[in-house]
Amino acid sequence: MQKVYISACGGTDFDTKDRPIDAVLSEAVHNLLWNNPDIDRDVIDGLLVSTNDSHGYLTAILAQRYGIRPRVAHSIENICVSGSNAIITAASFVMAGLAKAILVVGGDSMAQHAISEWIRWDTARGQFQSSYYWASIITSAYKKRFGVTSEDLAATPAKNHRNAQDNPHAYSKQAYSISDVLCSRRITDDLRLLDCSRLCTGASAVLVTDGTVHGLPDSIELAGMGMRTDAASFGAGGSYHTMPTVESSAEEAYKAAGVKPSDIDIAEIHDAFSVCEPMILESLGMADTGRGASLVQDHYAAKDRSINPRGGIIAAGHPPGATGVAQVAEIFTQLQSRAGKRQIRGAKTGLVQNMAAAAKSSSIIIMKA
Repeated sequence: MQKVYISACGGTDFDTKDRPIDAVLSEAVHNLLWNNPDIDRDVIDGLLVSTNDSHGYLTAILAQRYGIRPRVAHSIENICVSGSNAIITAASFVMAGLAKAILVVGGDSMAQHAISEWIRWDTARGQFQSSYYWASIITSAYKKRFGVTSEDLAATPAKNHRNAQDNPHAYSKQAYSISDVLCSRRITDDLRLLDCSRLCTGASAVLVTDGTVHGLPDSIELAGMGMRTDAASFGAGGSYHTMPTVESSAEEAYKAAGVKPSDIDIAEIHDAFSVCEPMILESLGMADTGRGASLVQDHYAAKDRSINPRGGIIAAGHPPGATGVAQVAEIFTQLQSRAGKRQIRGAKTGLVQNMAAAAKSSSIIIMKA
């Protein structure tokens, strides 16, 4: 089977500026091409846009703006998991021989952030259409099932906000302690303001190739991928303290890559709320059931950056269409040993976990240097 690689990346700051979506996406494409001047644009024969914005024909606009004439060109929307889905789609085109180099650019702008509109049809959520409410339900269930406290979970944002201080593109410009998290404004009985990620404006871009693009010698292999969706409705099946789609998509990706959880040196995971990171670590097999929060606390105490080195979603910011792409770009940069102060020494194998709608959909990407 044709191998697939990430061969270049570029992105924008994640911030609160309200800008037209084509301008946000264009900046990420510009930065990728500017940082990789040896790329021959004539070899880019695919262009995919990952966004939740309602504007159409964005791939054609970007193609014309940057002198690209793609065979494959369309947009992908799947709420917060859009970015990783777009990369897996691009990889599938390359493996099928339908393209050699596909530019994937994901982004969203503050003007389009209305998640309650995306899930309004779901009567299972009742009056609790805001993500804060279903996150609170999950947090409460996890805490009760495993005897975890709010203080235990506060290690997630404390760790990730600290990590974000070495990410120049991150939304967060301030580090917070566990005490700061616990003293931040109460949103629900189980959530404080600093337990929550921030929707924002931003874009990220990567180039997915078959490894033959000239001038890009340090490509990183996409060694394994997995995807799973079990429903759209929040209350559809399963418990509130587990994430079955993460488990099944991870199993698929591990098998494809020929690795096991202990082989992962570095991971970017979807910490939309404090409870998500420990639950995901358990679902990925990186922590025993009910012990994910303890692992996060250990990483916080040891200043271990191997999980969410750029600050995770909770501190780096969350433009949904960009998130999965930005996660892959971070692992790509880390495996090239070009991550500066946040570099994880000796990292050879990395994992990206991206999800949507309280893990009703999940995608896993494993990368090898």
